[in-house]
Amino acid sequence: MPSLGKESWTHPAVILVATDLSDLDRLMPFAFAQATETGARLILLHVLASGASMAVDAVGMPYYDPAGALDFASKALEPVCAVARRHNIGCDALVREGQAAQQIAAAVRQFQADRVLLGTRSRSKLGKLLLGSVAEQVLRSVNIPVMTVGPEAHLPVENDDRQPVVLHATALREASRPSAALACRIAAERKARLLLLHVLPPLDEMVRQGLPTGLDATALHELRVLAEETSAGGTTDVEPMVVYGNPSIEILAEASERHASLIVLGATQRSAFENLTRDRTIYRVLAHARCPVLTLREPVATLVPADANRQISYQ
Repeated sequence: MPSLGKESWTHPAVILVATDLSDLDRLMPFAFAQATETGARLILLHVLASGASMAVDAVGMPYYDPAGALDFASKALEPVCAVARRHNIGCDALVREGQAAQQIAAAVRQFQADRVLLGTRSRSKLGKLLLGSVAEQVLRSVNIPVMTVGPEAHLPVENDDRQPVVLHATALREASRPSAALACRIAAERKARLLLLHVLPPLDEMVRQGLPTGLDATALHELRVLAEETSAGGTTDVEPMVVYGNPSIEILAEASERHASLIVLGATQRSAFENLTRDRTIYRVLAHARCPVLTLREPVATLVPADANRQISYQ
């Protein structure tokens, strides 16, 4: 049975909410819901890019106004903290200057955060790399779960009689076990069905490349083993599923069809060249999921290259 991970992964004491201010309305309902459920303290962090705030003097000459930018950000965050406190949620605002991902990682260490919550945007194909610029660096640089809220994400509908569903998309690597264990524990806490999903390449593509086409049976067997392990961890309602196709499309489709309340993924570390040349499935999921996506960085020491004959790396 895989280790169920740290208790703080499912019951965070401190949640760091990284915001660019424009996404506060989208992020805070999720932050308030999680803080209410777990009793967590919220740290709202806004990072100003160095030299990003410009003002204009009396004769129209631009100049850098860091004090004005800090004051504006602080005034934008304080009403949110006030709302949280009225609901008995501990909340503090923090504004820093520098590189966003570095400052987020530093704040995680300083406040011993157990979870990071941040937003993503859906961008054009040309701007696809920008989508992952901050999110990518954060979820590859911190060793705690990172929850992302995309523009299409929404909270579960109240009074919904359907059983909640947590979807975990797995590449069936040993290094993926921690994220599977995290999905297991969250599903158990929510009394949700846990869907273990593995996506193989399109069948016609496998035939064209001369790859064996019986891999679905092998993958399904491994998923059933994982299902038994997770069931032993406290989640009895586990469903293994193997499909063929494009990973991002299949993950999003299954999450939408099952009305999943959460998608859980493991994030691998790759070189800059690989990040630029690969179809980074994880960022398509982050941008278009209709529910939050919780990502956990996989252990570096146990990472192995993806076997094209049987598994897909989701990053």
